[in-house]
Amino acid sequence: MRVLMVSDVYFPHIGGIAVHIYHLSQELRKLGHEVKVLTTNFSTRLLNGVRYLPDEKNVYRVGRAIVIRSNKSWATLCFGFHLGREVKEVLSQGFDIVHIHGSLAPTLPILVLRHSQAKNLITLHSYYRKSKGYTFFRPFLLPYFRKLDGIIGVSKAAVEATQRYFPGDYCIIPNAIDPIQFSPDIPPLPQFLNRSPRLLFVGRFEPKKGLKYLLQALPLVKEVFPNFLLLVVGTGLLGYSYKEYIKESVRENVFFCGAVNPKDIPSYYATCDLLCAPSVDCESFGIILLEAMACGKPVVASNIPGYKEVVSDGEDGFLVEPRSPQAIAEGIIKICSSEERKRSMGEAGRRKALQYSWEKIGKRVEMFYRQLIEGEGTRPSLRER
Repeated sequence: MRVLMVSDVYFPHIGGIAVHIYHLSQELRKLGHEVKVLTTNFSTRLLNGVRYLPDEKNVYRVGRAIVIRSNKSWATLCFGFHLGREVKEVLSQGFDIVHIHGSLAPTLPILVLRHSQAKNLITLHSYYRKSKGYTFFRPFLLPYFRKLDGIIGVSKAAVEATQRYFPGDYCIIPNAIDPIQFSPDIPPLPQFLNRSPRLLFVGRFEPKKGLKYLLQALPLVKEVFPNFLLLVVGTGLLGYSYKEYIKESVRENVFFCGAVNPKDIPSYYATCDLLCAPSVDCESFGIILLEAMACGKPVVASNIPGYKEVVSDGEDGFLVEPRSPQAIAEGIIKICSSEERKRSMGEAGRRKALQYSWEKIGKRVEMFYRQLIEGEGTRPSLRER
């Protein structure tokens, strides 16, 4: 099959959707399919020295990317004077499958659906309680949803978020990880091993990620573990404004790593004793949870819809009350106070993560493609509400 992945976001923008598309494309190629990616042109500016452009020979870039505020996060839109013509030129190469990732929104996904003659599907990666865009623009978007031959959600939360606006048949195929890239055998970073326990945060600097609540929890952690270290991996449009939430008493216990090349991320998981994921809302799955588990690390994560589908509370980590520094600190202290608990949770997480390998998920997506081509997929029978 000839497959075209479509997304407003892709490398060098570092995020869950970009990682998902890259690994899914690689897995489908292993299965014998030709896979290309259609995305936007991002700034050539380096992000903290990181410019990650893997597999660029299989990427078509059109228009220009702009970033806007959306659903307590940041969204990327594609614009350009000749965008429609460029999209049609790419589609004219003849694809069997056009696979959109993200939300069905202007401009690139809409233009692709307008001109595509292939079997069209979308993978929904987002969770939100309410969407102003879908509320106001549902009449405009409904014809494009009806052009979809299949809809996939990475989780039940992702499906329910969109299904309330566009009822129909959806299929859940979760995110995945590479259990070789993310493994307990990865060596740690030696420069951080003089501190213990070592905590890790991985994510963009934006309100929904809940970093400020983790930082506010640190004085409580220091009362029990004076020599702890928190590694903060990530960056974002909010810059380092989060430093204002760090109490003077714990400043020496926090290290901001900045943006990290994705190929180096496993070393940070290997270095930590546990992952902290304090997001307050709007998480559809939490790929970082699987990455940590695959490395044999327990997690302390917020008890929110997307995370509850990944973490088994008390088995491979703890689910804690969102926005609660006290609850975050208690989860960290419980795990770090018992080597046996830390070990058993890490082993349980590794066993779970192996069920989410790209080899397994890639075959499920391939089967879904074949069902669409044979007319047996989950074509959305979208109806008026």
